[in-house]
This record gives sequence, C-alpha cells and structure tokens, in this order.
Amino acid sequence: MVVVPPASKPPSPVSEQRVIFHNLNWQAYQQIMQALGESRCAHLIYDRGTLEITMPLEEHEFYSELIGRFIYFLVSETGRTIKTMGSTTLNREDLDRGAEPDKAYYIQNQAQVVGKTIDLKQDPPPDLVVEVDITHTNIDKLALYAHMGIPEFWRYDGQIWYIYQLSGDCYQEVDVSPTFTFVPKTKLYEFLAEAQKDEIKAEQTLRQWIRHKSMP
Repeated sequence: MVVVPPASKPPSPVSEQRVIFHNLNWQAYQQIMQALGESRCAHLIYDRGTLEITMPLEEHEFYSELIGRFIYFLVSETGRTIKTMGSTTLNREDLDRGAEPDKAYYIQNQAQVVGKTIDLKQDPPPDLVVEVDITHTNIDKLALYAHMGIPEFWRYDGQIWYIYQLSGDCYQEVDVSPTFTFVPKTKLYEFLAEAQKDEIKAEQTLRQWIRHKSMP
C-alpha cells in the first residue's frame, strides 16, 4: 500500500535535465566519466550500454540534501553508526552497470568498511541508496540496484517516498523502512514540508520526535 503525503501540491516544474546515450560499451562509459571529471555536478548512471547523465537543479538538490539529513538525524539520535558515501560512483564492471546515486550509506555494515576506501569487488554494497527522480528516467533503477545487491533503496519523486527492500534478486515495495522500522512515511513528508519554511526548526522538531520514540 502506497502512503500518500497528507497535502498534495501542484505539479512540479521540470527539475532535472537528462541526456541519454545508447550503445556505449564499458570503456566508452569510463572515458566519458573521466572526461567530465570529478568536480562536475552531473550524475551518471550506466546500465548495459545505456548512459544517462542528469544535471540536477534546485528542487532535486533540496530534496536530496534534506533526505540525507533526515537519515543522518535518525542514525545519530538512535546511537547508531554510519559511513556516508554521498554520490560516490558505484561501478560494477562485472555487471556492466555503474551508478552515482544521490545518497548512499553504510549503516548495518558500517563496521566492515569504516576507515576504508570502498572497493565493491571485495566490500559489501551500501546498505541504503537514495535517488530523487523528479522527472522521468530511462534507466530501470530497481533492476540496476537489485543486481548490485543494495539491500534497501529509497526513491522520492517530489511527492511520494517509495521504499524498496531487496528480496532474492528483486525489490519488494514496503511501507516501512527495514533500517528505520519505527518511522512512518508521514514523518518524512512532515520534515520536508517544515524544512521548506525553516530547516533549523525542522531539524529540532525531528530530533525531539526521535528522542521521544527512542525512550524506553
């Protein structure tokens, strides 16, 4: 069952510009990534010959940043540990797939990778990946991240928060995050709505709520 946010809003303006290339091999993808450099703002995602380059604009970046804070506050207030990967490139040449998600985190497996530079050939994949997709994407990200073995995938389209849990070799949509089982979907909607008016107040409200929920 999909939980709809308490208050809908008018259709969003175009918030992402996307460029698609087809029939590229792995070497061509690597060459384009190197040519663009590490200081670029564009995000690349590659899936077996198809390369999508996204240039996120303001709405995308707002949601990406605030969802990242939402996760960080949940982790810090519950006494857990985290390794933040940001939009670090997750390349799997053996799968002919690569991605730069909006956010990626090690939480359950933080102890295995703390202090390390991640090598997906030997390290586990991130525990949680977040993508903000305001406009249509041509890449099947559910299949891509499932093949990479990402246990939990969040997708936010500007209105609805979709949570997917890996089951076997594919995702199942669930109502509650397996990482944060005490958090209802409405809490993210409330946090984002309040942050649009006052980000500091939104943080304070969320932290107080987590502390209350975490009390024995």
